Amino acid sequence: MAGTSLGTRFYRQIKRHPGLIPMIGFICLGMGSAGLYLLRLALRSPDVCWDRKNNPEPWNRLSPNDQYKFLAVSTDYKKLKKDRPDF
Repeated sequence: MAGTSLGTRFYRQIKRHPGLIPMIGFICLGMGSAGLYLLRLALRSPDVCWDRKNNPEPWNRLSPNDQYKFLAVSTDYKKLKKDRPDF
């Protein structure tokens, strides 16, 4: 067992215990979903500033109609009016 690779040992464990297959699938699904959500937060959130030279304050360029939340239950962003000053 000292000379076997990690993939071979993993395959043997899966072959011996087939009940691990759904658990591994759900773990991979959860890790993939968490990674995609973090990527969405990094790219679409107004709190993250990737380009400080051209856009130092990205939260000031949001219009009231921009939906940046992942899920808006009771807010219709198309009907909102501007209620803040321009800077």
